[in-house]
Formats: sequence, structure tokens, C-alpha cells
Amino acid sequence: MAEMLELPDQELAAALAAANQRGVLARGLGRCYGDAAQNAGGLVLRLQGAVDQALIDPVAATATVPAGVSIDELLHHIVPRGWFVPVTAGTRLITVGGAVGSDIHGKNHHVDGSFGNHVVSLRLMLADGSVVTVAPDRDPELFWATIGGMGLTGIVLAVTFRLLPIETSRMSVDTRRMPDLDSLLAEMSSGDDAVRYSVAWVDMLARGRSLGRGVLDRGEHASLAQLSEAQAAAPLAYRARQLVSVPPVIPPSGLLNHLTVAAFNEFWFRKTPTHSTGHLKSIPGFFHPLDMVGDWNRLYGANGFLQYQFVVPFGAEQTLRAVIERVATSGAASFLAVLKRCGAGNLAPLSFPTPGWTLTLDIPARAGGVVELLHELDRMVLDAGGRHYLAKDATTTPEAIRRGYPRLAEWQAVQARVDPGGRWQSDLARRLRLTVSTAGTSASAGANRGGLS
Repeated sequence: MAEMLELPDQELAAALAAANQRGVLARGLGRCYGDAAQNAGGLVLRLQGAVDQALIDPVAATATVPAGVSIDELLHHIVPRGWFVPVTAGTRLITVGGAVGSDIHGKNHHVDGSFGNHVVSLRLMLADGSVVTVAPDRDPELFWATIGGMGLTGIVLAVTFRLLPIETSRMSVDTRRMPDLDSLLAEMSSGDDAVRYSVAWVDMLARGRSLGRGVLDRGEHASLAQLSEAQAAAPLAYRARQLVSVPPVIPPSGLLNHLTVAAFNEFWFRKTPTHSTGHLKSIPGFFHPLDMVGDWNRLYGANGFLQYQFVVPFGAEQTLRAVIERVATSGAASFLAVLKRCGAGNLAPLSFPTPGWTLTLDIPARAGGVVELLHELDRMVLDAGGRHYLAKDATTTPEAIRRGYPRLAEWQAVQARVDPGGRWQSDLARRLRLTVSTAGTSASAGANRGGLS
């Protein structure tokens, strides 16, 4: 077990000095899948921070926010003022510091890149307790090592990043039902660049001619002119709430199996119109639908699930097809499968997105041979020139990360410069031997296979 402390900034340096040989990790809201937010036997720190401490500069269109503030809190603060975050993940229940450490990406990566692309500067506590400000033009090597660095370069204390101005709190959404993978990829390839947000749900149980069928949603922030008279009376009204919750008692094996997922997928596909345009959704409804279901991960039962995300380059569509076909024939029921197009990557050595197709799967941990299946998929992805997302990994290997991230040694050199004593540690770092100080360690037993940590 790790010792867990929630501290204000001024007490962090003292906590660092008292840490044992298992080191220290700053943790956000623990929404990484796997062991990225865990440090078995060591110290885990949770930063305090209030959203009313956020400073909005309307002229520069930037926000300076304590790293411990969640995207959920921030959206309630900025949307009524006419601003939106430049990038949001599929959940708003993450911290601003976590958005930096995982360099989150969203439905707009093909247009706007990942969160790190929009960061102006970071306040960072180093391993010796000193605090520095880094930026793309101020120790850029450390800045970009921290973006996507999984909390292993220091504790992010505050982040200044650019905001997106909006007229309303609604999204204008176009939806298409696509009968197979070929049509889905063709439509995304030809039309995504004309819209800011695009995401596809893929039926991972469909086979034969229907392999890879899906539902494609594209969206833009709605303008005032698109609102009804009633909506226009409060165009920036924003409320994000939980609508339902998973019952407290469910079977140990969960409610999701091949039959229930197949029924859900068929319903979800058939209920979608062939093509609809311009229907309005709330920001939570478009970006964070799962956040409206409390404890949704419990649907998978006591063993939880493994999330698996990879990206393969454009031109490797046959590999993407082969992965989908392999999962479809494996019997590993995944009702949450999300496909997006990634645009250009940034300068961060450990940032995940690169130009290509990224697919995210949720697979029940109880599925027979699931780890072996994922290792088989690893080889397919790596042979195609792809990689895996550290924030969503619980099973891959050090060798796979070295193949997928050819700039790892460059990142390690920067990390060792600011942490020569190996103060920053995590179960993820030990399992994958990410840092120089963990390069000789064995895998940690702290990996969480229950989904949300």
C-alpha cells in the first residue's frame, strides 16, 4: 500500500524530503487505467487547489489554474463566462495536472492536437523541492518531457493554457450510421478535416460484411443563431450532473457478457438514424456521456476490465482491420470501442498521439486469455509502426514501449537531469522501466485491472 497525503503546495517539499526509497508520485483523480497513478510502498500526493484561484485573462484568452483543479470544476467556472478548454478527454473527472502528465487528447486532435499543444507555461516542483517555471521557450527540454511525462519529472503546481471562446454551451452535432469499416474510414478520411470534433463508436462484435460498422458523430460549438428562443435566453447555461448510477448489488461476474453486449450494440446501431444533421447536444452529452452514469465501471463485475488504446499510422488500415477482426472473433466483448483520427504529434517524447488511427477498447478482465490476446494485438500494432497509450496501459511490456516510443532515451536523459536520485516513481515506471532509476527493477505488483484506479 502507498501512503496517501493531500497537501497544499507549501507542504510538498517537506513531504518529499521524508519520502522512503519507493519514492513519490503526484496523483490527480486516479482516472488512469492501470498503474500510472499508483506507487506501491511509496508516497502518493494529492494536491489541494480551488477553482476560484483560477485566473482568466480574457485578452490573451488564457487560464492559469492550480494543477489539482478538475476539468469538471473548471468547466463549471469558465463555460458560463464564454470559454471552453482547448482539449478534453472522454471524462471531465481528471485534474489539470493529470491532463498535462498524460497529454490528453480528444475528439479534436486532428485539428487542434493534444492538451500540451495549448500549454503556455508550467510551475513545476523538482525533486530537490525547488520550484521552476518552464515553457516552450524556457527550458523547453524539461517542458516537453513533462508534457506526457506521467508525473515523473516533477509535481505540476499550476498550468497556464489557452482557452477556446464559445457563444453557447451547446454542441451542433451531425450523426451518420456507417454499415462497415471501409465506409467508416472513407467518410472520416474525406470529411473530418472540415469539422473540429469527430468520433466514431465501433461495434466490435460485428463480423463478415458488417465488420467495423459504427456510428460517427461530428460536432461544432453551436452559435447563438442555432439556439431556440428559450435556449437563447441563457445561451451559456451549463450543468453537468450524474443522471443514473449502477445498482449497488450486481452479480460478481458483472452485467456485461457476449449476449448483453451484442444486444446493446445491435440496439445502439439500429436506433441511430442513417444521417441526421444539426441536432443540439449539451457539452456533457457530447463530450462526457459516461460521466452521467455513476460507477459505470462496476458493470464489468468484481474483476473489472482492461482498457487498451493504440494508434497506427495512416496507411496501416489493414492492421486496424486485422485488430478489429481479431477482437470480434475472440469473444472478448467490448461495448465501448472508440475510433478517432489523430493529427500531427507535438515535441513531447512520450506524448501518445501521432498521425493515424487510434482505437480504444474496454475488455472484461474475466475474458479467458485476455492478456495473451492483448500481447498478440501489441505485436500487430508495433509491426505496423504504432504505439500504446501509457495512461491506458496495464499489460504491455518494456520492450513494446521502447519500440513504440523511439525517443524514450531522450526523455530519460532529461528526467535523470532533474531527478538524479530517482525521487519520482510509480508502479507504471517500475513495470515498464521508464526512468533510468527504474531500468533495472522488476514489474510491480500494483497494477490495477479493475478499470478506474
